[in-house]
Amino acid sequence: MTTMGRLRICPTPLDGLTVVERSVDEDERGHFSRLFCAEELRGAGGEPFAVAQINHSVTERAGSVRGLHFQWPPHGETKLVSCLRGAVFDVAVDLRRGSPTFLRWHGEVLSRENRRAALIPEGFAHGFQTLEPGCELIYVHSRAYDPSAEGGLDPADTALAIAWPLPFADVSARDRGHPRIGPAFVGL
Repeated sequence: MTTMGRLRICPTPLDGLTVVERSVDEDERGHFSRLFCAEELRGAGGEPFAVAQINHSVTERAGSVRGLHFQWPPHGETKLVSCLRGAVFDVAVDLRRGSPTFLRWHGEVLSRENRRAALIPEGFAHGFQTLEPGCELIYVHSRAYDPSAEGGLDPADTALAIAWPLPFADVSARDRGHPRIGPAFVGL
């Protein structure tokens, strides 16, 4: 574990996938924390991280699943995902062709209270399940979304065997329609 200024970078079992812990300054007015710092994150996700797009999502129902999403090359993206309200089980799946952890997943609880974020490099699919109602997330992306490069995996795919903590409450038709892993899938 390496401390880099106000952000602490924590490795995971999947090479390149890291968890970022934010330090917080608190006083009688409330608190302050840094959500993103390119200098502190440089190298933590493999490549220097320049912000191209920031997205915000609100999911009202506990047990809802969003994902598993990715962008096909050459439109791959690094993303930093933070939970600003509520708590989610955040999952990244290694889709990198030839990776020793190909098709393995890693999950982390991200919440307002634990101030953790997932730094997900190119070559990973990403999704999350809400653990309580009214979850709010912010995503910082290294590339703008390209609808022609959109890819996804079925979050219920038994080949991935993701141990989602709750029964699925809501999954969009789009996410349910993503393909399952088959023998023809060779990764990104």
